[in-house]
Amino acid sequence: MLDIGIVIVNYNTRDLLRTCLQTVYASTGGLDYALCVVDNCSSDGSAAMVAAEFPQVRLIANNENVGYPAANNQGLRALGYPDGAETPRFALLLNPDTELPPDALAGMVRFMEEHPEAAAAGPRLLLRDGSLDLACRRSFPSPAVSFYRLSGLSRLFPRSRRFGRYNLTYLDPAQVAEVDSVVGAFMLVRREAIRQVGLLDESFFMYGEDLDWCYRFKTAGWKVYYNPAVTVLHVKRAASRHSARAQVEFWRAMRLFYQKHYAAQTSPLIHWLIMGTLGAATGLERVRQRIALGRTL
Repeated sequence: MLDIGIVIVNYNTRDLLRTCLQTVYASTGGLDYALCVVDNCSSDGSAAMVAAEFPQVRLIANNENVGYPAANNQGLRALGYPDGAETPRFALLLNPDTELPPDALAGMVRFMEEHPEAAAAGPRLLLRDGSLDLACRRSFPSPAVSFYRLSGLSRLFPRSRRFGRYNLTYLDPAQVAEVDSVVGAFMLVRREAIRQVGLLDESFFMYGEDLDWCYRFKTAGWKVYYNPAVTVLHVKRAASRHSARAQVEFWRAMRLFYQKHYAAQTSPLIHWLIMGTLGAATGLERVRQRIALGRTL
């Protein structure tokens, strides 16, 4: 039985994807794994590069960009999740803009073996400048946590256990911690947890699906951990940095997450305040993009 089924969803990050795959195949530790790349209709020759240079990879080349969770689910199903007879013990969601040290996979699998209560775990992610990618460990965006973030209180008081909850900035980045969520850029997930809660929610397009998955894991009684003993480089937003859709999708994802997990328990006044704020943020972003587009014409 395989140890890990790795899924990489790619969109126009050919050169970064090549480097990512090279670092995966340089992994040490004697693990057995299968790797599936799902290309979301890239225009930069990504799929052709994978086919030519990494023939051992299972390649799915989509004719359209179906979004991040739907593409990940394609890869997970191709590897046998959730209920295949020979499904690998762990699934790894991995972004193409990551670079793994040789011992990353072995270190994360060992951590999961030592924590059988864990549905998912993620490593310390560092940006190119050496700073911590704050998204690698975070709390769920409840109404209170989101308010602290949007009001600027989380930036004013990053060491506060109340106001710093969005990115858990009060925690020591060198210490293992149980957290609400780790990020889908590198998320190692236990097969049994996937079988219990199902695959990613395809209502999301490119943000929020990792938060939602972790929320479902924790609701089902599992734990989620941040493991800084493993450090991975994350270029960050390589596929979305030039996408006008990205910020709109961020706000849409926050609305979906709120409606799915918090709306039913929120008072009517606060509910309409939240919905109005999220709607206004989405609308303002669309207007900003139209103005920016007009300037380039």
